[in-house]
Amino acid sequence: MEFIIITGLSGAGKSNAMRIMEDIGYYCVDNIPPVLIPTFYSLCEKSTDKHLKKVAIVTDIRGGDVFDALFDALNKLKSNNNNYKILYLDAKDEVILRRYKETRRNHPLALQGRVDKAIEAERKELAPIRKKADYILDTSHMLIRELKQEIDKIFLEKTVYENFFVTILSFGFKYGIP
Repeated sequence: MEFIIITGLSGAGKSNAMRIMEDIGYYCVDNIPPVLIPTFYSLCEKSTDKHLKKVAIVTDIRGGDVFDALFDALNKLKSNNNNYKILYLDAKDEVILRRYKETRRNHPLALQGRVDKAIEAERKELAPIRKKADYILDTSHMLIRELKQEIDKIFLEKTVYENFFVTILSFGFKYGIP
């Protein structure tokens, strides 16, 4: 069974990633409380339904205090020899801030409307999860189709994923600076 845990910063594209995972054949559950993850894993594992052999769940800071139980849930999965992968979505602070301004939604931690402080607090709280992640995608400059291509590379093509990219650009000053 493939079990993917999608998490990361609010505004980094977790909802889009979940839709993409659903499109490539994963059974998806959004905003699952971490306490329920081991139970949900065992239900999927015991199920004879072929749709539950590829599962992706999204868990994030929206759960509030409940999110703190994520490490306990991951440790419980590990102790039961359950295999899972963590896909962590990240983006630069200014990009997330711009996305929140465009959508007019409130950041889950922005109680007084200070989105920049909420992003900073969320980044601190998610730092340990980011370290445990198997895949880290920075969506700062990605279009949805580019996010789909990256997710396809990782989960469909099963290519070895690296977080390091090199861009080589050839140009001539005759046509201006690129």
